[in-house]
Amino acid sequence: MLYGILAAIAALLLAAALAALLRVPARRLGVVDRRRQRVVPLCGGVAVVLTTCLVVTAWEWTGAAPLGDGIRELLVAGAAVAALGLVADVRRVKARFLVCGTAVAAACVVPYGELGLGGGVLAVGWIVFVALGFRALDHADALAGTVGVVTAFGVGVVAAAEVMDGPAVLLSVLAAALTGFLMHNWPPARVGLGSCGSLFTGFLLAAVATFARTGYGLVASAEVLFALTAVAAADVLLVLLSRRLAGRPPLRGGPDHLAHRLRRLGLTPPGVTVVIGAAAFSAVAVGVLVHVGWGTRTGTLWVAGVTLAVVLGLLRVPVYGLRRPGGYAHRRAAGGVPGTLRTADVPGSRRTADRRGPRRQPGYPTRPFGQPASVQIGAPGRGGSG
Repeated sequence: MLYGILAAIAALLLAAALAALLRVPARRLGVVDRRRQRVVPLCGGVAVVLTTCLVVTAWEWTGAAPLGDGIRELLVAGAAVAALGLVADVRRVKARFLVCGTAVAAACVVPYGELGLGGGVLAVGWIVFVALGFRALDHADALAGTVGVVTAFGVGVVAAAEVMDGPAVLLSVLAAALTGFLMHNWPPARVGLGSCGSLFTGFLLAAVATFARTGYGLVASAEVLFALTAVAAADVLLVLLSRRLAGRPPLRGGPDHLAHRLRRLGLTPPGVTVVIGAAAFSAVAVGVLVHVGWGTRTGTLWVAGVTLAVVLGLLRVPVYGLRRPGGYAHRRAAGGVPGTLRTADVPGSRRTADRRGPRRQPGYPTRPFGQPASVQIGAPGRGGSG
């Protein structure tokens, strides 16, 4: 118990320090993301991955917390997925590249002996789905980190209930590293998680949850696994349905995720994180209680029903073809963006003529519309004699 507390404290402090130190190199290398007219360095994922791997490896090397069989392979596969995500952060890659790479890593760690070939294929698909779901959650400040911390604690409890000490220690270190990262990622974020950290987090959580539910039956395991990752699944389902109904390509980005729609409903960025974090905690708690036998399968069915209702309700929030109120275009039109030049301030421009009346030619008087023109000999300013 003491070793676990020390490992969590070390992971929290190390992740917070690394996230702060890597900000400047990430900016200089151009590994950044633009969020609400802000440039956010994507160095948080590297900090989380390095912290988790270093702390877990050091604890196993000292013999304080042996990981057991299969955990080393899981950590190596997670690091490979994180490297794949780092490539996606540095340069634009196609989604199929991430899907195939994550599937290969998942296929190397799935226990086919307990699950069988069919169950192993389904497990690989589920791990890929959750990993990409956490990557999709990284569209707002503190969202992926908060959901990751809550889910890591829940899945860690599930692993501990199955006397899987190695996975439980691994997830406790991951939760502590994400907490240290959240010190810099709370709105407005100074660093971002990126594909590196989000894919790594989703991969480890889905893989450990799959290991812990091995031997419980396909349907029962699917219900508990869905409850443990309901928020990530809801975000993916919402985006796919929304883009399908709007006739948009499913892989084309847009402001159509959970956080975007809640912001349209009037919530602040911290409020969005709190609401989604509370939803994740409720769903994870139901999944943990059902797994340990303190709840019935009705709870997981309630989670599925509420998730579907929320998705259908948020589909009615318009998100396509709308400008964000108070955004750059609106503030520029109102003249409220520092450092911008309004068209009306440019002499001789069209907007200047519209605001100040029709253009006047030097020496020629204006006349109302429809009145015949009259020739004036010696008009003022032309040098003629009256």
